[in-house]
Amino acid sequence: MAQRKGWWKPEAPWPKRAEGGKLVAITGKVLIDGNGGAVLKNPVVVLEGRRIKAVGVKGGVQIPASAETIDASKYTLMPGMMDCHVHTGMFNCMTFHNHRVAQWEVMPQLQQMYALFHAQNCLDMGFTTLRDLGMNSSRGLFTQELCAVRDSINAGIVEGPRMLIGGFTTITGSHLDLIQPRAMPRSGFNNGDGPWELRKLARLNILWGCDIVKTCASGGGGTDKEEPDIRNMCQEEIDAIVDEAHAFHKPCAVHCFTVSGQRMALKAGADTIEHMVFSDDETIDMIREAGVAVTPTLAHRTDHAIELRRQLGTSPFVLNKLKKLQPHCYNTFQKMYTAGVNIAMGTDMGFEPHFGDNGWELEVYVGLGMTPMHAIQTATRNAAQALRLEHELGTIEAGKLADIVAVDGDPLADIRVIQERKNIALVLKEGRICVDRRPGKSKNVVQVAEWQKIDNL
Repeated sequence: MAQRKGWWKPEAPWPKRAEGGKLVAITGKVLIDGNGGAVLKNPVVVLEGRRIKAVGVKGGVQIPASAETIDASKYTLMPGMMDCHVHTGMFNCMTFHNHRVAQWEVMPQLQQMYALFHAQNCLDMGFTTLRDLGMNSSRGLFTQELCAVRDSINAGIVEGPRMLIGGFTTITGSHLDLIQPRAMPRSGFNNGDGPWELRKLARLNILWGCDIVKTCASGGGGTDKEEPDIRNMCQEEIDAIVDEAHAFHKPCAVHCFTVSGQRMALKAGADTIEHMVFSDDETIDMIREAGVAVTPTLAHRTDHAIELRRQLGTSPFVLNKLKKLQPHCYNTFQKMYTAGVNIAMGTDMGFEPHFGDNGWELEVYVGLGMTPMHAIQTATRNAAQALRLEHELGTIEAGKLADIVAVDGDPLADIRVIQERKNIALVLKEGRICVDRRPGKSKNVVQVAEWQKIDNL
């Protein structure tokens, strides 16, 4: 993969914390470290506070006498997983029976609480990092609410995954604007037209605290009365947005369904391209050479996802459009994988599937010909590289943050094992146990049996 030249010094977008601390040794059955090499049998991972101090095999790495031992000797150890494209603030089939009704009836303040709940369900399944690429609402953009969810987690007020928040910066009538019904009154400064209005909107999102500027170069799949090949902005506009993001040392993620949108994003200097839909060989080569990561979002396009959409009230127009896009998505994924494009796992989770089912995305990749090891890397090392956090996350190596998942089963033999809640035996985020389902233990992030959809109340 080509390496992009950095235009800012990468710094972790979360509060600095004291280093050092308690010594812990985790013993496992095998270790998938995220680098793609051979698995390590009988591994020992030594932690010191938030970070990994040493990695080796039993008898080959010294365990300090004062270290607490966590026995995961029946499990596969692997890095905490990352989903690079979610929308936790979306009205969806997990918490509402009909998302179209919920858009009108639910206040942003309540939906903010559901955004936290959605994020917690992902952590409960081993996804320690989420890149949330924004949302809007009937009361305006949802950036401030999502940033507050992130900040409450960072402050230790509530449990949750590490979150990076995107702010919508798009034109009037863009695909992202049309997530809300056309008839819904727009309040506030939700979108802009022309370079200077869009610069202003990017600056507002950054002022509100976003980590990423999210924009949109083409139409999309999940909105009414809009075709995917509609251009969503001109080159001058996308250039202005990317430039503004970079001026504030923020990355820019660009929604692109089309070849022309991909080329516009590359020309502007976008940091990631969102979705794999239409493609041609020349543009794929350009993406690979530029070193720009692409998030596939394929679980979102499967027949199962389309059926979930139907059940929660999605219009026939959208359902038919999603079905027509499906073969293009799969074909582009296979072509990009073969070409060596940096693929960073992303689900586009929002309407469907359920939050916590993120691992389903990897099953789709494997079904399309990706090796299980490469699939795991899309959610670990590749994802960290796409987020410019590879110095902190993505692999189990000395010096990195101790995000570690223990899985009951072998995901290299059956990638589906990570989808079963009972198989996620341990989840550590920065060295702290968030989930412990080993025999005799019962620590979970959320109590899934105790919640119900809001329209049941």
